[in-house]
Amino acid sequence: MSSIRAEIWCAAFVRRHNDAGRICVVARKGDPVAGQVWIEVDHLNGTSSLFAQAPGAMFRDDEQDWVFQNHLSQEEYSKIQARLKREEDFDPDFWLLVLEDPQGNHGLSLVKSFEPDSHFS
Repeated sequence: MSSIRAEIWCAAFVRRHNDAGRICVVARKGDPVAGQVWIEVDHLNGTSSLFAQAPGAMFRDDEQDWVFQNHLSQEEYSKIQARLKREEDFDPDFWLLVLEDPQGNHGLSLVKSFEPDSHFS
């Protein structure tokens, strides 16, 4: 993964989406250098999807952008919050960005073979 600081990547992600007319905010600030980044996509219909950075073994060394994996897809808000609470208990230095987009246009590079972890909910 690239060595770009988490705070810079997060600021660029938020700005890119806000410039495109979508609402995107930093809901939680994590470690500015190497904090894990989670992205909640609010579909504005009572459901959200949740993405997190993929572990290093799940992407190639030549990737130009950070690679993410889908953890929960179009789930109720309470399931999203429960998953984030478990992450907070494990590692409180994570970032949370919240993007509002009914179509789920997040623009993330995703790991193709990862199965969502809804069975952990």
